[in-house]
Amino acid sequence: MSEPAVIDQTDREILDLLRENARRPLREIAEAVGLTVAPVQRRIARLERLGVIERYTVQINHGRITGGIEAVTELQFADDLDLAQIMEYVAGIPEVEEVLTLAGDPDALLRVRVDGVEDLRRVVSRLRAGGQISSTKTLVVLEQWTRMG
Repeated sequence: MSEPAVIDQTDREILDLLRENARRPLREIAEAVGLTVAPVQRRIARLERLGVIERYTVQINHGRITGGIEAVTELQFADDLDLAQIMEYVAGIPEVEEVLTLAGDPDALLRVRVDGVEDLRRVVSRLRAGGQISSTKTLVVLEQWTRMG
């Protein structure tokens, strides 16, 4: 694992602006941080090279789309699996969108997106079928709010 990247306050401000809107024009970022476009472009390229910026993505408001269920499933593992085994196990389930491994109880949290209740039942059954999970607890998401920046 490589050393953590050293970034300054201007880099942090650029990251905050990109976190709010990854499609924000360079000119707008430059004005906000008090630089010209060229140095901002170089800083962003550096942050990408260092792996601080891994990718650009879109945040979808699934509540605005008809159909679909988002759920959070708590997992308790039967054995002492290492983190790589946990990730490998759930990576094979396409409905799993995010995995958080935890120090404590439960062992992991999964964010799952399915089309309906039957799909959710199928995913939870698949999680339990591998013999590596001793128990699950699934909570359906009613609404979501995410801090931006």
